[in-house]
This record gives sequence, C-alpha cells and structure tokens, in this order.
Amino acid sequence: MKADWTRLCQLLDDDQELLEAVELAAGDPEAFLAAHGDMLGELGVTKASQIDPWLAMIDALDDAGALAYLEGDDAGEELADALAALPRIVAAGAELDEVSDVEDSLVAAIVVADRLLAPHGLRVVYLDEGTEDVPLVVVPVANVEEILLVADRLDRTARVYS
Repeated sequence: MKADWTRLCQLLDDDQELLEAVELAAGDPEAFLAAHGDMLGELGVTKASQIDPWLAMIDALDDAGALAYLEGDDAGEELADALAALPRIVAAGAELDEVSDVEDSLVAAIVVADRLLAPHGLRVVYLDEGTEDVPLVVVPVANVEEILLVADRLDRTARVYS
C-alpha cells in the first residue's frame, strides 16, 4: 500500500514535502501525529487512528500551492480564479477567461476548463474528501488514468468530469 501512496503523490505533483507527508501519514501515523499535532488538534484529530493519508495528501497539495479548493456552489469565476494560481496553469500559459463565463455550475465550468487545458496536455482531477468542498488538482493528461486506478486501489475517489 505504501507504494501506491508514493506513486499517487508522484503522479499528482513533484513536491517532495507532499511525498514525505503522505508517506509518513500512511506508514507511521503516530509520527505524523507527533509532527503535525498542533494543526491536527485544531481539527479535532488527537489519535493516530484518525490519521488519513488521503486527507494528508490533500492538505499537502494545498500547502504546495497545487490545489484549487472550491465550494460546491461555486461556478466559473471562482474556478478560473483558483486555477489561474496553480503553477501548472501558470507554466502552460493557459487562458481561462471562458471558464469565468460559466455561471450555472462548477461541474460545467470544470468541463470548459478541461477543454481549454487539453491543448496544454493538462486535465482537472477531483479528489473526494467526503465533504461538500471540491478539491481539484491539475495534472498532465498522461497521468489521469493511473491516478484514477491508484486512488481506486486505495479505496478513495478521484474523478474527472468530461
């Protein structure tokens, strides 16, 4: 299972701190709790048995600046703003103005974003954390299928919208 967590992190982002945090959460929850106890305590996590590597991964992606974190009732304008700050989008020089025009739903906006990102070899992936929030990461198209497979092996949900 550790190999799956490692591979998933590698597919999502190349941030070393992401990899280290998730490997620690998956392999030694006691050590992860000791290292992140202050922050986890604020979230009500006080026992190693409460540590979830998936949530640690989402937090580490956010810390690395690789996550667009939205609310379920957001739409195009919020998505465009969140995506525009992600390093892969900046590096690709992708234009997302058309995403801002989508007012009916976040899912519809993600579909438009995927269409605009495709020529840049990028895709939006949703990482379900079991809340109404919508954590999104932008990854190379070539990684998407394996991300979905590895997440499934780990009994987690990652998906694309188009």
